[in-house]
Amino acid sequence: MTDLERWRLILGRYATQQLGATGPGTEQARMEAALDFLYSREYGGRGVRDDGRLQAGLGDSTPTLVDWLGEIRELFPRQTAEIVEKHALDRYGLTELVTDPQTLERLVPDEQLLKTILALKGRLSPEVLAIARKVIRQVVEELRRKLEADVRRALSGRLSRHRHSPMRLSANFDALGTIRRNLKNYDPESGRLVLEKVLFFERNTRRLPWDIIVCVDQSGSMAGSVIHSAVMAGILAGLPAFRVRLVLFDTSVVDLSDQVDDPVEVLMSVQLGGGTDIAKAVRYCGQLVDNPDRTVLVLVTDFCEGGSVADLERAVTELAEARVTLLGLAALDGDANPFYDRQIAQQLADRGMRIAALTPAQLANWLTEVTA
Repeated sequence: MTDLERWRLILGRYATQQLGATGPGTEQARMEAALDFLYSREYGGRGVRDDGRLQAGLGDSTPTLVDWLGEIRELFPRQTAEIVEKHALDRYGLTELVTDPQTLERLVPDEQLLKTILALKGRLSPEVLAIARKVIRQVVEELRRKLEADVRRALSGRLSRHRHSPMRLSANFDALGTIRRNLKNYDPESGRLVLEKVLFFERNTRRLPWDIIVCVDQSGSMAGSVIHSAVMAGILAGLPAFRVRLVLFDTSVVDLSDQVDDPVEVLMSVQLGGGTDIAKAVRYCGQLVDNPDRTVLVLVTDFCEGGSVADLERAVTELAEARVTLLGLAALDGDANPFYDRQIAQQLADRGMRIAALTPAQLANWLTEVTA
């Protein structure tokens, strides 16, 4: 794309006046029209008079949202199209993208769309909600597929450096042991080592299960972490080494432990937004502890406490003194980019809670260490 073409897209409806008209029906003209359909709303929001050449609403002279979406997908690279769709939803409030069944079916089922569905879920009609459930399941299954192999490998047991196994798994390969075992087969003339016997470490398996309590803040800013927490809890629940409880909270607490093996149902129960009472949630989780020495509480939150910080500190202190293993996660998603109240996080760290920002795979590795 030339610099002139880029400037035409930036200027939008005013490009013709400044740069001249493009040929009718050209791809450049279609790109300009598709972007102007959305971003012309910016002029109206700033008090700029519409020149009447393009209506900002959804009248006959404008494309339907379905047609517009098809144009965006056809004309622009995927990453650009996703950004434009996000602006349509977040900046300009075109929620028809997730409230019209036909439109929703044409959207790419990805994590960003899932976040939007969760935010608007309470306003969806039954017909749209049925399609939304399919979208949620597609995204969840894709996340599970990406995460499950790594998580299971990390949590299937630590490598035993003292015993070998007949199971030939590349992740368990004992390189140094194999070299030592086969040194007698070294040929100095060719400089080659013939491997007669290849060794693989055995993995220690856990005998007594650990109790894992995943306590997740469902305030609006935590949507990504809520999604990954639901998937992660479902994976952990499928492992014999753990008994998993799942708790969601805002100013109230909801125990979804009976649905932990079905992340779709968990996410259908999520109510994003509202206030935050972390202390109340931590105290509830304390009631779930049967064996403190073999219990891990994973608190997923931005640490922006809306209730009493002093109560939160006391609740954490009591669990730490009871020898519950405490981990506070400022983020649990694919990028682990944290946004959190560092002061409150530090206060909880001073009272025995480890604070981190981890991806699900990193959380699995951490659990391997603390439950070994």
